[in-house]
Formats: sequence, structure tokens, C-alpha cells
Amino acid sequence: MGWREFFAGKRVTVMGLGLLGRGVGDTVFLAEHCAEVVVTDLKSAEELALSLARLQGFRNIRFVLGEHRYEDFVDRDFILKAAGVPLGSPYIAHAQAHGVPVEMSTALFAAFAPLPIIGVTGTRGKSTTAHLIAHTLTQAGARVLLGGNVVGVSTLALLPEAERYDVAVLELDSWQLQGFGARRLSPRIAVFTSFMEDHLNYYPSLAAYFADKAHIFAHQPKDEGVLVATPSVLHTIGRFGFARQVPKRVVLAQPTPEVPPTPHLLGEHNRWNAAAAYGVLRAWGLSEEAIAKGFASFPGVPGRLEPVARWRGITFYNDTTATTPQAAIAALRALLPRHPHLVAILGGADKGLPQERYEELAAFMQEHSVSIVLLPGSGTLRLAAALATVGVKDTPIAEHMAEAVSLALQRARDGAAIVLTPAFASFGLFRNEFDRGAQFVQAVRAATRYDRKEARQ
Repeated sequence: MGWREFFAGKRVTVMGLGLLGRGVGDTVFLAEHCAEVVVTDLKSAEELALSLARLQGFRNIRFVLGEHRYEDFVDRDFILKAAGVPLGSPYIAHAQAHGVPVEMSTALFAAFAPLPIIGVTGTRGKSTTAHLIAHTLTQAGARVLLGGNVVGVSTLALLPEAERYDVAVLELDSWQLQGFGARRLSPRIAVFTSFMEDHLNYYPSLAAYFADKAHIFAHQPKDEGVLVATPSVLHTIGRFGFARQVPKRVVLAQPTPEVPPTPHLLGEHNRWNAAAAYGVLRAWGLSEEAIAKGFASFPGVPGRLEPVARWRGITFYNDTTATTPQAAIAALRALLPRHPHLVAILGGADKGLPQERYEELAAFMQEHSVSIVLLPGSGTLRLAAALATVGVKDTPIAEHMAEAVSLALQRARDGAAIVLTPAFASFGLFRNEFDRGAQFVQAVRAATRYDRKEARQ
């Protein structure tokens, strides 16, 4: 059955519209190809105004906002579940108890797309690695569809044009991989960049988190699939009992001299990301020369150690996607060789990680004399407690991003870097991590323009 036949005449409930654009794109696709769509979201119509504006004019969409209702999860052909819907959702359980299939957007694309798929996952590094792979293949002349965990891109909505491409490169988070597991799918080439403690405010255990990640390779044909992974990931696969699901062809990713330089990517962690991309591209059959050319021209990914301004000898970096202490440490370590003084803006929502991770971050910042400005959030007090244990006290907590940038500027000196590297999730003060990064860039531009004006007076 082709995708058009699969969707034709279906009555569907979309659980989670969201604000990032993917849910809107999914809903538009379903409204265009299905008979009836119910959209249900816990957010209000006012909160979802930007998303709802894009759905005006569809007569076959019915909205249930500010709540979920059990009646919208029965007598449906399937439920399209958004990434991040709680594992124990009673509404999903209700649908399953009534025999209603539960699907996810990117997995549906993978099930019906008529082209090979390279899938990339990992606690850290998946975005940079996926974009580096896609960029290098494109530079080499391939027609590349980039999707998955990409802001504003509904991968499902790309199905009608998929046949025009040579390959799909999909960045896949653990939630999207739930959908792959439900359909017992894995990409033809699977990339697993890293595995660290994360999302423990969502998963009941580290093992449950890994089990979702493992769908990247667990359903590959034994003789045809390719798994590209670091030594650490391979060790973790064995530790959690998934060694038997690994395909015969495993490519070890590590930063050897054969891996070409990526001049616009900072830090040792990005050398590992480049190594993973290199392993994929060689497995795909790309030449060393083509890989080197692509790596040399890769500009990086927004929100990941992204330089956004330079002013009065101070460089500003947006690293808003560093949502764990380990990610923040990697960012600071990457900047230290370039900048004699660092000012870090950190803080946000707790993700349930062990306190020792925040203690490691605090110790690193104390050791390297990193100046600190905190943003409010449920996790910030945990970091403040860790900072106090290493003798760092009286660290200011800004009420909003503009104040945080102002405080950071007061602490910076010539040659310094001011970096937003939060170590926490964005919930509470910001709509999402990308809104957090956008507010940082806006605050930097506003603060430096204001100072220039004052200097002229």
C-alpha cells in the first residue's frame, strides 16, 4: 500500500499541536489527505495562536484545546502522537485499549518514503552530525532531504516530494524513535553519536531512555544495516543488553587523523561528531576528497556554539541547545583555548539528573574561573547549591534574558566570551530552547546598540 492509499478516508486525532511548527505541518498534511482531523492540545487557543493561524480554512479540522477528552481517542483510524507526550498518558492507553493504532510523524514518513534513510541519534551531537552529513552529501551533488528533529519541519509533510530525493537524513530524538519502535523500523544507516544522562524528568530510568534510543538500530536487517557508533556507545549497547540487535556491519567512529578538519566547529566534542559523520559518508561511498570539501565549508548549526556578535573585544556565543551539565562543560572547554575569560549564562528547568552532574559543572567553572550569571528555573537552585559547595557564592540570578546579558557584560573584559550555555531545559521562562536562544541574540543586539549610543553622547 502506498502512502496516499494509507491516509485516504482516515479519521485521525492529532495529540499535541505545539509551537515549533512540526505539529502544524503534520496537521496540514493530514487535513489535505485524510477525511477528518481532530487536534487536541493542553495549551489554550491563545497560547497556540501562531500555530492556529496557519490552519485557518480547513473545514475538516476540529479543535479541542486546553484539555484532552477520552472520546477523541476512540473510533479513530489512528492517533498521531507528538514527541514528548508522557509515557504513561492515560489517553494513549485508552486509545490502545480500544484497538486504535498510535503513530508518530517521522516514523510514518520512514515507513512510506521511497528512498534510503540515514538516521542520526545521540544525547549530544545528533544535530551537528546530521547537518554535517546532509551538507557534505549536498556539496557532492546528492539530492538530500533533511528532516526529523528539525525546527519548523514536518517530516511527514515531505512525503509527497520524497521521490525527488536520493536520500533522507533524519535527526531523531528518543521520542521520535518511539514511533520507529512501534513500527519495528530502523534506518538503513544508523548513527549513534553519544549516550549520557538526560530527560530523567520524562523517563523512569536511564535504561528506559536507552531503550527508545536503541530503536535507531534494533530493527535493521542483520545483513544489510550499518551502525556507526563511538566506542562508548558500543559499550553502552552491551551494558543495556542490546548487543544481539546490532547489525553485522559496525563502523567505529573516533577522531583519527583520517577525519578531515571542520574549521567552523569548535571543541573536542565536535571532532567526535565529525568522526561519526565521516564514518557514515565513507559507508555511503563518498570519496575522501568530497568529504574533505564538505567538511571545510560546513558553517555549523544555529544554537550550537554559534558566534552571534563581536563587540569591544567580546565575542557572544549562542549555545542554547546545551541542556545538560555535560553539554555546558563541553562548550566551555571548547571556548577556553580562544578566550582568556569566560562569562557563562546558565540555569533553567530541572531534568531530573543526579546532583553530581551539577557538582561536576560547578567544579569545572570554579577551576577555570568562569564568571557566572544565572537564569531562574526549577533546576537553577540545584546548580547554585553545587556552586556553593566549591566556594562560588553570591552568583546573581537575573529575572529575564535582557538582565542576564547586562550582568554578563558587567563581568566581561577584553578578549572574553559571553556564552549562553544553560545546562538545563527552557521550560518556564521561555517557550522552548529556540525561543531562549532568540531572546539571547535579541538582548545582545539591544545591549550593544544601547551602549554605542551612550558612547556617542
